[in-house]
Amino acid sequence: MRQSIFLTLCLSGTVALSGCQKAGDKEVSRAFQAVNVIDESNMSDIMLTVADPNEAVVYFRRTLGENPDRIDLARGLAASLVRAKRMDEAAKAYADVVKHKDSTSDDKVDYADALIRAGNWKDAKATLDTIPPTVETFKRYRLEAMVADSNKDWKKADSFYETAVGLTTRPAGVMNNWGYSKLTRGDFAGAERMFSEAIAQDDTLFTAKNNMILARGAQRNYNLPVIPMSQIERAQLLHTLGLSAIKQGDVETGKGLLREAIDTHPQHFESAVRSLRALEKNT
Repeated sequence: MRQSIFLTLCLSGTVALSGCQKAGDKEVSRAFQAVNVIDESNMSDIMLTVADPNEAVVYFRRTLGENPDRIDLARGLAASLVRAKRMDEAAKAYADVVKHKDSTSDDKVDYADALIRAGNWKDAKATLDTIPPTVETFKRYRLEAMVADSNKDWKKADSFYETAVGLTTRPAGVMNNWGYSKLTRGDFAGAERMFSEAIAQDDTLFTAKNNMILARGAQRNYNLPVIPMSQIERAQLLHTLGLSAIKQGDVETGKGLLREAIDTHPQHFESAVRSLRALEKNT
């Protein structure tokens, strides 16, 4: 009888120990899964920021192949393709993202962005048209403005640009785009004002400075504006201004500006030298 009771107790203990071991294994497994998720999340962040874009594409493509239902990995692949400047592939990747059951309106905005980068303006507009008007983000309105520009719908473009500017704390880039829009319309004075505002917001934005010179040159104003510029930037802007003068038919003025650009540059300014030599040879 004692032996029977002892055996029963031992068996009970063994079962309990087995149960505890199984429970412990599950806890350990869950812990490892949590660690893996954290590590994977960190790896995804690294791949989307500092990693080589093409290496990131390989990583996300492989990892997505192992986890085809993970929308975060699908987004990572699409974003990496954009970073790698593989725009046609990026657009196709974002098309897969927006088909996912967990996709959002922001995914559609990113898809439209990829389509624009790939030069597919028609599909970009169609995609933006499917986004509810309640989605009022800077990126959405910036893209809407660009699409309106491509269709030469200037009234809509101005409205979208104005809204986009009000939705960001760093409006210099969109102001530069807005100015370029006005430049292509022939509103040179309006373009110059917009570029001036962009530079006031970010005086390191050389594109806006160069565009401002184009706007002034189109108005036959060949004086450099009073804006912050380095010596190299000054030389580059004089070069742009010189070419603008030549385009307007003011050849001698253009020559003088090219010479000034060459003299201003702290190093050998090859492109300006070539422009001046070609001009002097032709004349």
